[in-house]
Parts: sequence; structure tokens; C-alpha cells
Amino acid sequence: MKFADHFSTASRDYSRFRPVYPAKLYHWLAGLAPGLDLAWDCATGNGQAARGLKAHFRQVVATDASAEQIASADVHQGIRFRVAPAQRSGLQGGSVDLVAVAQALHWFADESFYAEVRRVLRPGGVLAAWGYGLTRVDAAVDPLVDAFYGNRLDAFWPPERVHVEAAYRDLDFPFEELANTPNLSIEADMKVEDFLGYLGTWSAVKRLRAAQGGDPIADLAAQMRPVWGEGSKTVSWPIFVRVGRNTAT
Repeated sequence: MKFADHFSTASRDYSRFRPVYPAKLYHWLAGLAPGLDLAWDCATGNGQAARGLKAHFRQVVATDASAEQIASADVHQGIRFRVAPAQRSGLQGGSVDLVAVAQALHWFADESFYAEVRRVLRPGGVLAAWGYGLTRVDAAVDPLVDAFYGNRLDAFWPPERVHVEAAYRDLDFPFEELANTPNLSIEADMKVEDFLGYLGTWSAVKRLRAAQGGDPIADLAAQMRPVWGEGSKTVSWPIFVRVGRNTAT
């Protein structure tokens, strides 16, 4: 099955620079699941969410359609990594307590994926899809980020990016949805080079480089380094989440 692969060539940078989801997110999700036997981390990327889930579930299966991403994931006891598309997990039917999709639902939110979720979830099992919005730093840095995101990269974002901007509220979600979700965010202290490394993992940056050559991050760095300074700044990303329950018996 073909898929839009925007990240394999940057899998090491993705692992190094992408933000880490807070522990309270996994704690909350574990409390919603009908059991703690098995979680499926779909589109795991470098395995970040899988490692967070393993703190609560006895077994985690982490799949990704990209062999390169799976190869870059850190081996972790209790996590089984394998290459598989979102629509064909290879998991036993009715065996999964929680299906987790971190910053990836916009790539495959269709009936074939939802049918696979319904197949693998046990009765009362939970599908949780989350992501994060545009990063915020401070009044000096944010305007540079906004201009880079909305002006410099505007023509290079994949069309699916609109779903992230809508916090997935524009996507079909055919499950009994939980109305109340916690207010969560990611926070990290970063130096300017790490922050620029994070921006370099954006799919639109990769597409711009392929189309035009050169390095847009180098141009941005010349503007950002003077306002950032030598030390660290607190970087935050607002988290959005949609959670639904399998009501089939």
C-alpha cells in the first residue's frame, strides 16, 4: 500500500528534535482504556509515543509504513516494532485496549483505517488521536516563526496540513467521542540550534529544499539567532486530542 512519506529521509533528525509528549497525557489515556494489556501505537515514527505508552501497558505494538522510521526507533523492552500500514496492522481482532495515533491521523483518516481500528479494539476499547499546534516561544521569536510557517513555507505544506490547523475537528471520527479532554501542552527548554533543528523537520521544509534547493533554515537562522541569544528559551506546543470509544459488543 502506497503512502505519502514525508519523513523517512529525516528520521534521525525527527528522533532528535521533535518534542516529547507529557507523561500526564499517557496517564490520562491509560485511565480511559478498559484494560492495560495491549496498546497499538499506529504510525509510530521513531517510537516516541510507544515509549510513553509502555509506562502503562504491558505490551505495546508500534507500527509504521516507513521502514526507515522503524529502523531508527530505539529498541525498548515490551515494545514490538514492525513495518505495517495503518490500514493493515496485523494485530489479532478484539485484542487491543488502546489505539494511539500521535500527530499522524491526518495522513490516513479514512474508512479503511477506521475499519481496522474497529476490528482490533476490544469492546470498550479506545481510539486516541492527538497532535500539536504551532509552536510558541516569546514575543521576539513568534513573529519569525509565523512568517516562516505562513509565508515562506505556505506553498510547500502538504494539503493534509489543514487538518492539523483545525485540530482534527474537520475529520470524520466515527466513534462515541468523549467531550471533555484535558488542557495539555508540550514544553521544552531549547537552545536556538535545537529549535532550528526542530523547524528543519517540518515536511514543508523538505519539500521546499527539493523544489528550490538551498536551505531555508539557514536564512531563518540569520534572523533568529540575534533575538534568541546564547541561552535556552521555553518552547511550548498546544496539544489537541480526540478520543472515541468502541461501543460494539
